[in-house]
Amino acid sequence: MLIATKFLGDIEIQEQQIITFEQGLLGLGDIKKFVLLPLEKESPFVILQSTEQQEIGFVVAYPFAFKEDYVFEISEEDKKDLRVEKEEELITYSIVTLKEPFETSTLNLLAPIVINTAKRYGKQVVLPDNKIYPLRYQITAVEGSAK
Repeated sequence: MLIATKFLGDIEIQEQQIITFEQGLLGLGDIKKFVLLPLEKESPFVILQSTEQQEIGFVVAYPFAFKEDYVFEISEEDKKDLRVEKEEELITYSIVTLKEPFETSTLNLLAPIVINTAKRYGKQVVLPDNKIYPLRYQITAVEGSAK
């Protein structure tokens, strides 16, 4: 199927690439179908694009590439919503706020996006203790395994 995207123009995707966010994303509860679109090979950045509305797309990043010690627990409720059978099915992304210069861009570590890659369900999880991770974590350099 052909979808119009915010950043990459028209893109051909397969139905099995679509990720369902049953509760939507924060502030976008009515938009439930998204796809991950790579920007570059080996890059920690991808586009999380709505398949329903062209103007809804986010640059997201693999947060561990920027903060190696980033860790959080997924609640039983979140695991149920994501239909998790094995933890290995999950991948985490953080929404990026792009700024000029790029080094001042930030990651949202407080509300990560967690995706069950096997079942194609996603959820934006709001972490319970906001003193641990900030809403705006400054991107300074790639430090994790995605170097």
